[in-house]
Amino acid sequence: MNTNDLKSSKAPVSTVTINRNEFDAPTENIYEAISIAAKRAVQINSEIKKELLEKLEEFATYSDSLEEVFENKEQIEVSKFYERLPKPHAIAVREWLDDKIYYRNTEKDA
Repeated sequence: MNTNDLKSSKAPVSTVTINRNEFDAPTENIYEAISIAAKRAVQINSEIKKELLEKLEEFATYSDSLEEVFENKEQIEVSKFYERLPKPHAIAVREWLDDKIYYRNTEKDA
């Protein structure tokens, strides 16, 4: 997942109500569906965090003095961009509803 994928995500930025029957239809088990979406949200969050830290590292300025604080305009803009993105759980739910998450039940496969 990269910045372009995040920008084009149709995930809502604010809270929305989802039809429970639509959400658990693929698994026929609401707990399993939530578990799958939650695991995907953790993956998305990790990817976003890694990408953000890489971008912020480009603007990092190191100083020997702890008292000096530098405000870097580019760094602030990058942070604001990531703050405006949909939350990882919203992206994961949207991916789940759009059938973009691969999952399998290993207990049923055995």
